[in-house]
Amino acid sequence: MVEFLWAPFLACLVLTAIHVYLGLHVLARGVIFVDLALAQVAALGVTIAFLAGHAIQSEAAYWYALAFTLGGAALFAASRTRRAPVPQEAIIGIVYAVSAAAAVLVVDRAPQGGEHIKQILVGSILTVTPAEVGTLALLYAPIGVLHWLVRRPLLEISFDPEGAGARRAVRAWDFIFYASFGVVVTSSVRLAGVLLVFAYLIVPATAAAALARSARGRLLVGWALGLLVSVAGLVASWTWDLPTGATVVVTFGVLVAAVAVALAVRAGARATRERGVEALRGPSVGLCAVVGVAGLMLVLVPRMDHWWLDWLEASMPVAQTLFLSADERETRRDTEDDIRRSVAELERVRAMQREAQWGTRPVTDEMRERMRQYLAGRAEIVAGDRLVLRTLKARARARQRWWLGVPLLVLGAGGTLWLARRRPAT
Repeated sequence: MVEFLWAPFLACLVLTAIHVYLGLHVLARGVIFVDLALAQVAALGVTIAFLAGHAIQSEAAYWYALAFTLGGAALFAASRTRRAPVPQEAIIGIVYAVSAAAAVLVVDRAPQGGEHIKQILVGSILTVTPAEVGTLALLYAPIGVLHWLVRRPLLEISFDPEGAGARRAVRAWDFIFYASFGVVVTSSVRLAGVLLVFAYLIVPATAAAALARSARGRLLVGWALGLLVSVAGLVASWTWDLPTGATVVVTFGVLVAAVAVALAVRAGARATRERGVEALRGPSVGLCAVVGVAGLMLVLVPRMDHWWLDWLEASMPVAQTLFLSADERETRRDTEDDIRRSVAELERVRAMQREAQWGTRPVTDEMRERMRQYLAGRAEIVAGDRLVLRTLKARARARQRWWLGVPLLVLGAGGTLWLARRRPAT
């Protein structure tokens, strides 16, 4: 695994190093979607180059994208004025929407337009070469040095725009920021795609802003979080054979959720220390209301997706088997055994497919076709077994609606009313 993932990992490190810093400026300026807008403008340039007959990864496509991006940077720098009748975020949104729509119109005239859009969105970071990583690092290094040399005016304009406006030539410095930012985005989108570039720019900076106060602290925290997500996303993509770019983006989402939960728990603990048990009254009312709604939905629509009950049955199978007959329990047990054996066999053959794809296992064309047909047939068997399990679950739901749904509804509604009407202790 390491021999295939070390180059993508280095690419993720390069993206983290430059994008986290730029993300701090983007958050401070309140132009959250400027990255998406510039990335979409760059994508429009690549699309036009593609329609003109240039390959997506060609030098000509890059210069098309860079020219379009610098034009967008000039527009954003000119649109930032303190007394402008239209907020800059509106300009950014318009540029994004128009660029996206124009790209769709252009792609509609190009062969394999769908594949082109997918390439722009998710990129191909898994197939990045060491030479491409080195080129990217050499490009970003002077940009990083430039931002270090002019850090004072850029930080003032980002974090103290009112004060800097009286002392600085804001539009000139804004153009330097957006132009260098555009070069970074153009190069990054070419490698990693729009979604992954946006995630590296915004998510670590957002999480760091919630965890640290100073600009230096946010930068260090953002780099650490970007490194953590890069490792986790690449490993998850390799382990479960998932698209790499999309997997890393989803991992960033998990990171944001984890940070939010941790901050909520910390705030709840602080409130409990200050106000005692009374601080738990609001969350308790909310919890009782959720329990009541869960019970009500189970009674009214037992066949809908009840995720809490699915999780309970996965953790404690007796929560479902208790509501099945003896024959149904035996069928469920046999079907689960069959699925486990089939899934293990599927994983074994898919591992052989991956090895053949990466060139570590020599395989003939006939063997490739046999593996494909075997996987298709075995997948159909697994689908049939899972249909049996869904049928048994539906039968259990029809009985759980009364034995679980009604008690949960009564408990949740009663607890909500009691807590809401209970007067706080003085």
